[in-house]
Order: sequence, then C-alpha cells, then structure tokens
Amino acid sequence: MAMATVPNLAPAMPEIFLALAAMALLMLGVFQKWATPEGAIRASRMTSNLGVLSLGLALILVFTVSGSTLITFEGMFISDAFATYAKVLILLAGVFTLVLAQNWLEMQGAHRFEFAILILFATLGMMMMVSANNLMSLYMGLELSSLSLYVLAAFHRDDARSSEAGLKYFVLGALASGMLLYGMSLVYGFSGSADFEVIASVIKSDEPLPIGILIGLVFMMSGLAFKVSAVPFHMWTPDVYEGAPTPVTAFFAVAPKVAALALFLRVMIGPFGDVSDQWQQIIIMLSILSMLVGSFAAIAQSNIKRLMAYSSIGHVGYALIGLAVANEAGVTGVLIYLTIYVFMNIGTFACLMGMRRGGRAVEQISDLSGLAKTHPGMAAALAIMMFSMAGIPPLAGFFGKLYIFLAAIEAGLYALSVIGVLASVVSAYYYVRIIKVMYFDEPGVEALDTPLPKSVSVVLGLCTVVIVLFIAFPTPVIDAAKVAAASLF
Repeated sequence: MAMATVPNLAPAMPEIFLALAAMALLMLGVFQKWATPEGAIRASRMTSNLGVLSLGLALILVFTVSGSTLITFEGMFISDAFATYAKVLILLAGVFTLVLAQNWLEMQGAHRFEFAILILFATLGMMMMVSANNLMSLYMGLELSSLSLYVLAAFHRDDARSSEAGLKYFVLGALASGMLLYGMSLVYGFSGSADFEVIASVIKSDEPLPIGILIGLVFMMSGLAFKVSAVPFHMWTPDVYEGAPTPVTAFFAVAPKVAALALFLRVMIGPFGDVSDQWQQIIIMLSILSMLVGSFAAIAQSNIKRLMAYSSIGHVGYALIGLAVANEAGVTGVLIYLTIYVFMNIGTFACLMGMRRGGRAVEQISDLSGLAKTHPGMAAALAIMMFSMAGIPPLAGFFGKLYIFLAAIEAGLYALSVIGVLASVVSAYYYVRIIKVMYFDEPGVEALDTPLPKSVSVVLGLCTVVIVLFIAFPTPVIDAAKVAAASLF
C-alpha cells in the first residue's frame, strides 16, 4: 500500500492558523463563567480581543508566505500575489469590524462571545475563496463564509428585523448557491475536471467550445453576482443591511465584497480568460445595471444603512467595469478601487456606530441634523468619507474611479465609461445631501450622546488619514495592485 504524502502546508499557514484559533476561542468561550451579565460582557470582550489578535497574527503569516506562487493540496489551493493582496484587505476588514463592534454590541445588549468567532470563520472562508484553484475548494470557501454570514445577519436575536434579515439572506443565499453549484457541475461535466488549469486547457484547445461549459459559466456568474450583490441579483442587500446589527452591516459592506469580487476575477480571468469575448457583454450589463440602480434607488432612502446598501451596489458596478476590461490594467484598477472602498466604508460605519441619540443607535439621515454644530470633528470625518465616495478630488475615492475609467477607455469601452461617470454624478446628490443635513440643518431636540468610544475614534482617524493622504502616497498601493494583477495573467 502506497504511503499518503503530506501536502505542503506552508502556503495555507494563515488559513490553518485562523481555523485553529477560531476553534480554540470557541472552546475558551464555552468554558467561561458567563451566566451573569458581567460574565457575559467579560467573555465577549475577551474573545473579541483575542479575535483581533488572531486576525493580526494571520495578517503577519500572509506576508510571511507571500512572494512566489505556490500551489498545494493536489492543485486545489493557490497562494500568489493576487491572493495575498485580497487577503490583506479581508483581514483588515475583520480587524476593523471587531474593534468597532464591541462597544456597539454592549450598548445594544447583543454582546455574546460567539460574535468574534463567527467573524473569524467568515474571514477564513473568504481567504479560502481567494486562494481557490479548483471548483471544489471554491465552493468550500464560499459556503464556510456564507454560513457564518447568515448567522451574523440574525445575530441580534431580540430584534425582529435582525431575525428577518438573517432569514431573507439565508433563503436567497441558498438559491444563489444552488445556481452556482449547478453551473459548476455543468462545467465539470463538459470539461472533465474541476481544476482551473485543466478547464483552461480544455477551453484553449482548438476544438469548438462545448455549449454546456458556456451555460455552466452563465449559472456560475449568476451565483457570483448574487454574492457581490450586482443587479439584478441585489434584492437581498437593502433589507439585510437595514436589519442586521450595524457592525455586521459594516462587515457585509466590505469583506464579502472584496472576497467575492476577487473570486470573480480569479474565475473569469483564470479558467475562462480565453473566452472573455463570450462573457464580457454579461459583465458590462451587470455593471451598467448596478451603477444605475445603485445611483437612482439611493436617492429615495431615508435610512442610512439602506442608503449604504444601494451605494455598495453602485460601487460594485464600478468595480465590474475593471472585470469587463478583462486585462491587467482592468484588474489593477479593481484592486486599487477595492482598497480605497474598504477604508471609505469602514470610516462611514465607524461614524454611525459612534453616534447615539437618547441611548438608541442612529439610523435615519435626519438623525444627523446639525452634527457639525455639536460634533464638528465627526461631521468633518463623515463629510470626507461622503465626498470620497462621490469621487470628488483630491480624495482617495476619485483615484479609485479614475483608474477604473482609464482602463475602460484604453480598452475602447467608451459607452461604459460615460455611463459610469454619469452614474457617479447622480450618486453625488445623495452623498452631498448627508453633508447638507449635517452642516445646514438645525440640531435635533435630542443631543447626540458623547463622547466617542476610543476604539471608534482610532479607526475613524486611521480611515480619514488614508482617504485624505492617498494623493500624497499612492505608489505603494498602485505598485502592489500591479504585481497582484500580473500574477493572474
């Protein structure tokens, strides 16, 4: 009997460490004495702090194994510059979420030690997604992150809206997973393999492309479009964003978007890169619809979290322009855009989580009235985030859009670029409306509770500095994005 060879574990060390850390924290949380309210807070704080530490150590491990392209686990797992870049963003989003969440959850009475563990498992799934080199490992990563996110959406179980958000997300997510799985089974059946490289070689061969692979690809694209909440697969987004606890909404707005878009890029550019002419028009359509629906639907919103949901749908539309370009410049543009998007969104949600009126969380746009008079620092930070999201120079958001539009113009996608710019102009209206409410409306009867929790101030300060100073130091991000994009081709 042949001896089983042990795969090279080094490329997957960050994931292995995170899996062990999450399980260890689960055991630790269970054995804590948290029957009393004080004990529950203590257990929640401890797992949260250890969760931040675990994500930080995983980030160090990601840098340790970065450098060359390594493939392990029978070709199912790949560690390259592209995966490293995406993992850094996902881990940063996880750290920011845990740092921001603790205070908010305690105020709402939703502090439970499982929160940090679910964030860790979701992050682990997303890291597996961006390193997938096989349809099987892709699906495993996707489902690990999705199942954690379903529970997180319904985490505040005393709140009916949170339970409803979790249920809606679960039902629609299961449908999307089914579509993705059906598409994957067709691709596997007609190509004879689940391995990305083998699928690519089947597509490259001079034989005519089997129609089954194309139909499978359309189903896979539908499943992935749901995960990035691109129109017309966006139905769940506003309701889930509004119903989920605000720290969970912040996480939803950032980490799953980065992971799913990175996975989208890897799948479309990798195995299906040679038939880009076959799928490009679908991506262009998804992009245009997402930009237009995201821009126009947000105008009517009065709830900030719903507005941020439509805003994120619009941002996904811009990012998909880079995928439609389907070359190195396009992928570089998407990665730069995602980097800036992470800091803009986390900064915005840090402001929302730091604000309370009369002991309740702020959710309506009208709650921000007169913020500039009562909390000028916070109003300035939120205004910077809004201007950046609208793409106003010289803030970072402008450069995110600039690189995407330049890539599209170089590729001859002029109509797509024009629609993108026009949608950006429309979206500026509702971002500027928030600034108008803060600076020109009279303060409400109930004053905002003070002061800001220290953790929120730190995260908000960091995000603001990144958005404002990006123009002075863009080179590290642009160079890293170019290296990451080159590793896909």
